[in-house]
Amino acid sequence: QVQLVESGGGLVRPGGSLRLSCTLSGRSFSPYAMAWYRQAPGNQRDLVASITRDGNTNYADAVKGRFTISRDNAKKTLYLQMNSLKPEDTAVYYCNSEYKAYGASPWDWGQGTQVTVSS
Repeated sequence: QVQLVESGGGLVRPGGSLRLSCTLSGRSFSPYAMAWYRQAPGNQRDLVASITRDGNTNYADAVKGRFTISRDNAKKTLYLQMNSLKPEDTAVYYCNSEYKAYGASPWDWGQGTQVTVSS
């Protein structure tokens, strides 16, 4: 019922910036908490940042001070501004409900968008 489409990834040098977008299509209400996740080769998918409907945010320690999550409920769009990127940020980035982290979201994963930080 809900399709998640991530975009905005690419190749960037260390210290550079990218802004990711996630659009929700199909009939769905905006959930209470949305989130960005990432998965590096050989690793599990980890929660990067989350945001509630009223704007409360939370970040993984690895990205605090560098990433900013935001959302536009009317446009059904989620954003992730990534600054001061590091090679260890290289991963495929996905969006979903925060509840996906607990196995409590019915939404499938989207295709994700590749972020590569390299010199």
